[in-house]
Amino acid sequence: MRPSLYEYAGGEAAFLALARAHHERCVADPMLNHPFSKEDMNPLHVERLAGYWAEVLGGPPRFSEQLSDHSSMLRMHAGNGPGMLELGPRFVECFVAAADDVGLPDDPAFRAALRAYMEWAVADVNEFFEPDATVPAGFRMPRWDWDGLVTSGRD
Repeated sequence: MRPSLYEYAGGEAAFLALARAHHERCVADPMLNHPFSKEDMNPLHVERLAGYWAEVLGGPPRFSEQLSDHSSMLRMHAGNGPGMLELGPRFVECFVAAADDVGLPDDPAFRAALRAYMEWAVADVNEFFEPDATVPAGFRMPRWDWDGLVTSGRD
């Protein structure tokens, strides 16, 4: 039986390193810099992001048990306008490059699953880009594995 993507990546430490590297790349990117360099950004953003990704990709349910649910994450990113649609591909590229930066396994199936997840996640967030977007309550954490989306959390 295959390990989860979380386990294959290297667990909690790997996701924390990935979230740090991704955040650094986003801050350094001229187009992504603005949303990632806000003064009011939560100082635990990187740790929360790591926990979120870890849970979605097969890790323990720490994010949903200790912090929030998928609806709350979507609400944080909702209403940012159509300009956010342009940033999605850059966000994905920073994620893929961050996986290289931290030395995640370069197995093609693993990397394809990571990219596919992030492309799906960006599209999921962008469903609520309209300034007056309302995110329904109660979306559970999505789940993603080697074969793709297991549950969107909306079912």
